Amino acid sequence: MFNNWLRKNQIAMWLLTVVRVYLGYTWMEGGIKKLIGGFDAGGFLKGAIAKASGEHPAVQSWWAAFLKHGALPGVKLFNILIPLGETLVGLALLLGTFATFAALMGMVMNFAFLLSGSISVNPQMILLEMFLVVAAANAGRIGLDYWIMPYLRSLFSKKQTISASTPQRII
Repeated sequence: MFNNWLRKNQIAMWLLTVVRVYLGYTWMEGGIKKLIGGFDAGGFLKGAIAKASGEHPAVQSWWAAFLKHGALPGVKLFNILIPLGETLVGLALLLGTFATFAALMGMVMNFAFLLSGSISVNPQMILLEMFLVVAAANAGRIGLDYWIMPYLRSLFSKKQTISASTPQRII
């Protein structure tokens, strides 16, 4: 019932727009600050790896192993991907373009930050992003998705109609 309300109700559509714009602004602000001010994930990664030891580790050993052997050696790539990802997720959410996918990618980043021992606003953002993902198309209805999604649906339905009507030769 609540699922249907989120997906189809006009009041929900407006509330989701407020949530989407808030999240978009938050992601965009963080991403642009990192793009403009310079960003080095090395210190964050080393700090997260250090949180994997002790009596009550904040970072699980399997995640710390990934950070130590995967992310830290590739820190130059992460220095580009993190600010760019944050900025693109923010832009997509602000514009309402592929809003559901953008919210899902935001959740992936929030979970990565949480797994690295950084609480901050990540749980709050995940909760709000979950509403956008569950709401699906209603999350971007007041945005560019209003025009983009019907256009994409028409493209795919035309291709399916053409291929279905093409006679197949049986040998």
